[in-house]
Amino acid sequence: QVQLVESGGGLVQAGGSLRLSCAASGRTTSASAMGWLRQTPGKEREIIAAINWTGGMTTYTDSVKGRFTISRDNAKNTVYLQMNSLKPEDTAVYYCAALLGFGLDYAYRYWGQGTQVTVSS
Repeated sequence: QVQLVESGGGLVQAGGSLRLSCAASGRTTSASAMGWLRQTPGKEREIIAAINWTGGMTTYTDSVKGRFTISRDNAKNTVYLQMNSLKPEDTAVYYCAALLGFGLDYAYRYWGQGTQVTVSS
């Protein structure tokens, strides 16, 4: 079993920044690709950023490319999402997940409880 706990969400003005963290415990995730997902009411959860197990490869959905950065520290079992130039449309619940492969289209087996990010205009 893997437990994932997200933190760092909150309320921020448009143009601001937030850094989300995802702490993993239980069975190690250091050998897994990891991803950040987000979900807004009435929409399906989507993977917006993914990172391979070494941290050497990352990929992003077009809507966050150039603004968000995913990273990981395997020694700390933690994955991060640095979010800059935030827009009101980034408002969502953000989740981290252990992916079954590296990419934006893979299924995921474990995910956290989510952290709310609200961007005001």
